[in-house]
Amino acid sequence: MSSYRILFLGDIVGRPGRGAVAEALPTLMDTHDPTFVIVNGENSAAGVGITPEIADSLLKSGVDAITLGNHAFNKREINGYLDSGAPIVRPGNMPQRVPGKGVCHVERDGVRLRVVNLCGRVFMDSYGDPFEWIEPHLDHAHVFIDFHAEATSEKIAFGYHVDGRATAIVGTHTHVTTADETILPGGTAYITDVGMCGPVHSVLGMDKDVILHRFRTGLPTRFEVAETDGVISGVVIDVNKETGRALAIQRISGGATTRTAKKQ
Repeated sequence: MSSYRILFLGDIVGRPGRGAVAEALPTLMDTHDPTFVIVNGENSAAGVGITPEIADSLLKSGVDAITLGNHAFNKREINGYLDSGAPIVRPGNMPQRVPGKGVCHVERDGVRLRVVNLCGRVFMDSYGDPFEWIEPHLDHAHVFIDFHAEATSEKIAFGYHVDGRATAIVGTHTHVTTADETILPGGTAYITDVGMCGPVHSVLGMDKDVILHRFRTGLPTRFEVAETDGVISGVVIDVNKETGRALAIQRISGGATTRTAKKQ
């Protein structure tokens, strides 16, 4: 049986996250030999948004596609870049008039992988129905979905909604790695949240003292990315090349393997 491998790295947060990815990526590529490398870059520019310069740097480092999320448009200069043809996707379930698209394709070794980005709607405003939006985009054997959502229940429900029709659905946005990676009954790889690539000893990547001040006083506070060493979080997914269904999903953290879930 012929197979290929996807390496996905979770939300890159600010300079520490970018540094951690730049440092770890060559070793990860040597160790896991992925066919495709995908990263979520929506927090890569000072913790909110992404710039063309950062996107170009990620793509030149070996990244094949970049997904975004609810902070996709926090840096205004990214608007034109999203329509440049670069392999970067913002949430597809946004109004059609906004720049960019929710789907792109990357090709290698005879595999054409469809990369999709969507936002959830629970506790997140102004997004269309992701369950309805995804339907016409499942007419392809190899579909990778970054579901950027807050509620665990919505992510799990969406996983079952696309099970057997998508290669993988990885959750992003909460920045905390969940330990529920699995292969769903229909052959779709799933994890509720991949976690972040960002500063350790922080609150979701932000300076812990700033966040503590906000919680303790209730006063509005300007969030700042913590300037501590960066760590990485991600998954490696093995896929049947013929069927597009997942064979295994494996969590990675800080470059070290934690465990592997295999389809029985």
